[in-house]
Amino acid sequence: MPEMSDAFIEIDHVTFGYDASRTILNDISLRFMRGKVTAVLGGSGCGKTTLLRLIGGVHAASKGRVVFDGEVVNVQDRTQLYRLRRRLGMLFQFGALFTDLSVYDNVAFPLREMTDLPEELIHDIVLMKLNAVGLRGAAQLKISEVSGGMARRIALARAIALDPELIMYDEPFAGLDLISMGVAAKLIRTLNDITGATTLLISHDVPECMAISDWVVLLATGGRIVAQGTPAELMASTDAEVRQFVRGEPDGPVKFHYPAPDMAGDYGLRGKA
Repeated sequence: MPEMSDAFIEIDHVTFGYDASRTILNDISLRFMRGKVTAVLGGSGCGKTTLLRLIGGVHAASKGRVVFDGEVVNVQDRTQLYRLRRRLGMLFQFGALFTDLSVYDNVAFPLREMTDLPEELIHDIVLMKLNAVGLRGAAQLKISEVSGGMARRIALARAIALDPELIMYDEPFAGLDLISMGVAAKLIRTLNDITGATTLLISHDVPECMAISDWVVLLATGGRIVAQGTPAELMASTDAEVRQFVRGEPDGPVKFHYPAPDMAGDYGLRGKA
C-alpha cells in the first residue's frame, strides 16, 4: 500500500450499512494515491458505489473515517462538504445528463452554478472540455440526439469542467460497444496524466481497468477487501477468488446465488412427502 503522504483519499477502518441488518463495507482501509488511477473492482452489491458516496459525503461511515486530502469528511458540516465537493468531479453510472438541456448547457451547468465566471469565459471552457472528449462539434445537439457512447463522453466533459483534483468514475464502461469502451478508457488515462488529478475508477470491466490503472483493489460481497496491488500482481495471483474474478470463471469461491433459505421452505414444502 502507498505511504500516508502519497494518499489523496484515505479510507480508515470504515464500516457502513444502509440498515442494521446488512453490512455493505466491513472495516476496510484503503489509500488512493495522489495523481494515480486506482480501479476498484468487484461484483454487484459489494459496496463499490457506496464507497464513492462516502467519499463525496452523501453518507457518513458507521465506524471509521474518510479523509480527503488531510481533512476528515464530516457530513454534518455543509460548508466543508461544499468546499471539498468543489474539488471533485463525478461521472455517474448512467451519465445523469439533463435531457432538457443541450450538450453545451450540460457542460456549462457546473460552471454557472459554482463560479462567477463571465459567460464569454464559460463559452471557451465548455468548448475546450468538449474538444478534449472529441465532441466540440456536437455542442448544440440535444441529449436525445446523441448516442450512448457520446452521452458518456459529454458526462465526462461536465465532470472535468471545474478542473477537479479528484475524478470519480462509476461504471464508465457500462453499456458501451468495444470502440466506445476503448475511447473512454483512453480518455480516463489521458486526462489523469495531463491534469495530474487523482482518479478513482469503479467498474466490472477487468481488461480495460487493468490496462489503464496504476493500482487495483478487488472487493467482495460483504464489503471485504480480497486483494489489492498492481494490475500485473492481480493478474498473476494464485488466490482462487482473485483468479475467478479477473478471468471470469463461472465456478469458484464466488457463488451465483445470493444467500437464501432452503427452497422447500420458501414454497411451503418442508416436511411434506
